[in-house]
Amino acid sequence: MSFSDFDSLSRNLAERILDLRMRRGLTQAELARIAEVPRSTIANLESGTGNPSLINLAKISSALSTSIEMLLVPPVALCKKIPAESLKTINRLGGEITITKLLPDPIPGMEIDKIELNPGAKMRGVPHAAGTREYLHCIQGEMIIIVSGESYQIARGDVFAFPGEMHHSYENAGKGKAIGLSVVAIAPVGT
Repeated sequence: MSFSDFDSLSRNLAERILDLRMRRGLTQAELARIAEVPRSTIANLESGTGNPSLINLAKISSALSTSIEMLLVPPVALCKKIPAESLKTINRLGGEITITKLLPDPIPGMEIDKIELNPGAKMRGVPHAAGTREYLHCIQGEMIIIVSGESYQIARGDVFAFPGEMHHSYENAGKGKAIGLSVVAIAPVGT
């Protein structure tokens, strides 16, 4: 490994520690206390002049909830564009209902779907574990949500929140297409 490789590692380490510390709203002293290292160690590493021991790298990475490897790699934008055609789409009732899965990467305990209902279309929801919360934001038209036999009408811009473990269904009683964004915060099983 050449000197320039070590220089790059020091620069990466400095940028990553500073970035992660700032994102977590920590001062150098607070990070040092959590990591159980001297504040001067954090200051030296953030300036790019430090030469940390493996144990100090492990302590700092643990305090920042990341891996040692992530502290050493160049910062990268964790952004990506997901083309519409690559999103999973489910059609029901011959295309009267379209559900588009908006989370291409799995996030434990979270579902976000776009629900499109043609006029007159009805869709039964799936009850989830006790403690689950569901939110439906109507972005076009009007929807009727039936939860345990009670009907609630929502219009464009409204958000309807309800317990996700209850029997529920969605319908479009309007004349145009109704579109909603469904966010489901699934309660962990056994809580």
